[in-house]
Amino acid sequence: MNRVLSCIVVLFFSLPSHAQGYNDSIARFQQAYVASHEVVKGDDRGKISFYPVSEAYCVKARMEMKPASGWFRMETTGLMKPLYRVYAIAHLALNGDSLHLPVYQSQDLLENERYRTYLMLPFTDATSGHGSYAGGRYLDFTTGEIVNGWLTIDFNKAYNPYCAYVSGRYNCPVPPAANAIPGPVEAGEKSYADH
Repeated sequence: MNRVLSCIVVLFFSLPSHAQGYNDSIARFQQAYVASHEVVKGDDRGKISFYPVSEAYCVKARMEMKPASGWFRMETTGLMKPLYRVYAIAHLALNGDSLHLPVYQSQDLLENERYRTYLMLPFTDATSGHGSYAGGRYLDFTTGEIVNGWLTIDFNKAYNPYCAYVSGRYNCPVPPAANAIPGPVEAGEKSYADH
């Protein structure tokens, strides 16, 4: 499933129910995410939950491109350490904090026609282990979503790695220290079965 949706066209309509339109778009995104989940199946999908939707967590980031960034081995929860590079640094403001978060590109995905434009923003925050998955959460984008040096980052679409549901079976990238957000990000997916 493509989890790479932005804050969609609702923002451009002059409807009195702007906020409701945005909330509905995120609700549809979350429903599609749950319905197509590849690890959590059947009735267990009812244990997937999310923080209340807030437009305050949909922000514009200025992207500082890093074309000469070298490849490095990303730490994971397993034995495999895949190669990634910093594709860009996202400069944004969130909850009063000025953040500079690396966005990564996978060398393995570059070799896959379908996913070669994919980018990943893994992060931890003050809710990690206290409402959201302790190992951090992810956001996905494509290179085409960076327009004129800007990217819309919607933390309402943050999701858990597979390791949040089944331990010891997946090699989930561990968010690097540079991707630690000091404050709470009360948006996106919560800890599995945390209601």
